[in-house]
Amino acid sequence: MPRKYSGRFVIYVKTGIYKENVVVPQWMVNITMYGDGYKRSIVTGNKNVKDGFQLSNTSTFAVLGDGFMARYMGFINTAGPIKEQAVALQVYSNNAVFLNCLMEGYQDTLYANSGRQFYRNCQITGTIDFIFGHAIAVFQNCNIYLRKPLKNQENVVTAQGKEENSGNSGFVLQNCNFLADHTLEREKGKFKSYLGRPWKLYSTTIVMESYIGDLISPEGWLEYNGTQGIKTLFYAEFNNRGPGSDTSGRVTWPGYRVIKRKEAMRFTVGPFLQGEAWLTNLGVPVHFGLFT
Repeated sequence: MPRKYSGRFVIYVKTGIYKENVVVPQWMVNITMYGDGYKRSIVTGNKNVKDGFQLSNTSTFAVLGDGFMARYMGFINTAGPIKEQAVALQVYSNNAVFLNCLMEGYQDTLYANSGRQFYRNCQITGTIDFIFGHAIAVFQNCNIYLRKPLKNQENVVTAQGKEENSGNSGFVLQNCNFLADHTLEREKGKFKSYLGRPWKLYSTTIVMESYIGDLISPEGWLEYNGTQGIKTLFYAEFNNRGPGSDTSGRVTWPGYRVIKRKEAMRFTVGPFLQGEAWLTNLGVPVHFGLFT
């Protein structure tokens, strides 16, 4: 890729399993990388914390350059559950887009680190805190698959890392499906599974208009470190469906709430991501309002 170019730089990744750890550096901006399908064009690695790597260095694929877009790609960390934290995809990129991609791992699969990020029609799998980070991110029409963890472990989908009571950092999961994968489906009654837990004091996560399967525990949300953040976090649900969507048994934390339509509109792609300003120009398939 040349140092100087204008417009968007497009890279086609042919069908294959690429066993390597890739970093897209900060100077590489406005890249589109597309494959032949997330089960065909796959980047895979197995770096992990237990083998001595720093968390941020375990990524199979890391994006630092702004304006990155991936389509029809798979990002996998094969370290497995016994190796603890092992990132498949880490994204620092502002105005980043992932369409029809796979992020597969166990603990800490997707590190949505910073900037505005949009994920649509993606498959994201894991066990503990497997969507985590500080980004302003919307996940739309994604399938969230929880896997079988180790014995005495619990599944937690999100661990959002907003640290201060300012800015828009947060995760919105809209029109997604929360499901057990084939390894967990037969044994989902043996493990507790939750929508999220507060990694940082002002952790912000909204699950709305989504299908929540029966694997999600009635409490819905889990403590991270005792009472850390339960008064200052913002966890919300709106108009979800499915056997795990009943909010009558949810946690009674001061920071948790069931919101109404007017408030839910704040967390749609337009106002939350300022998405109309940049996603429209990219020609990205996106739903800007509420689905219901």
